[in-house]
Amino acid sequence: MRLDGKVAIITGAGAGIGRASALRFASEGATVFAADINEAGVAETASLAASIHAHTVDVTNGDSVREMVSAAVERFGRLDIVYSNAGIMRDGSVIDLSEDDWDAMFNVNAKGAFLCGKYAIPAMRDSGGGSFIITASANSFYAESDIAGYCATKGAAMQLTRAMAIDHGDEGIRVNCICPGWIDTDMAAPYLSENPEGRTFAGKIAPAGRIGTPEDVAEVALFLASDDSSFVTGSAYNVDGGWTSGMTKAIALI
Repeated sequence: MRLDGKVAIITGAGAGIGRASALRFASEGATVFAADINEAGVAETASLAASIHAHTVDVTNGDSVREMVSAAVERFGRLDIVYSNAGIMRDGSVIDLSEDDWDAMFNVNAKGAFLCGKYAIPAMRDSGGGSFIITASANSFYAESDIAGYCATKGAAMQLTRAMAIDHGDEGIRVNCICPGWIDTDMAAPYLSENPEGRTFAGKIAPAGRIGTPEDVAEVALFLASDDSSFVTGSAYNVDGGWTSGMTKAIALI
């Protein structure tokens, strides 16, 4: 049991990567405070394991995030792991993207991680340290067309990871980010289904020959949450089946 006795908060736990991570953490002994703005979704996640507990949160609101952390610590007495996973995507170049969509993405994808750190790191410090994980993206490293705002937020998430690792390493807190490529989630579904060959094409780009699953990402999150990664901090882990390495292959396939 790699997380036996640990208490973890996972945001965006109502579906996809967050749900898979909640289940994986629970299977390794963690008590999981699964949080999401989607009350029904996170309740469903909690129904899947006795050690997962549902909480509704708006990661863009400081009071809501502070209350989430306080509720977890009050109920379970400590906080060892935070996986700031909540995220959204909106299409558009800088010309096409609305200000509201730009702000929404930065509020969830970047400010959400900032607020989780702001209120959770003191609690983790009081518990003797721990692991803080952020979901960034393959788009933290390279850009694609028509998702300018999303790329910007994920670049910010990776740099926030590095800055937090520097600031809080001497407090026993490790900070890392996971950078998924094409993962079979609700967020990716519209893009994978734009044409009948969308899913096949995305799989061909990756040297692994397929798109990823939420469980693929959850395994890396477990590694980063556990003491197996005790000498890992300030790092960004691609979980993309080699997709970022295979972009020249993608060009050849177009």
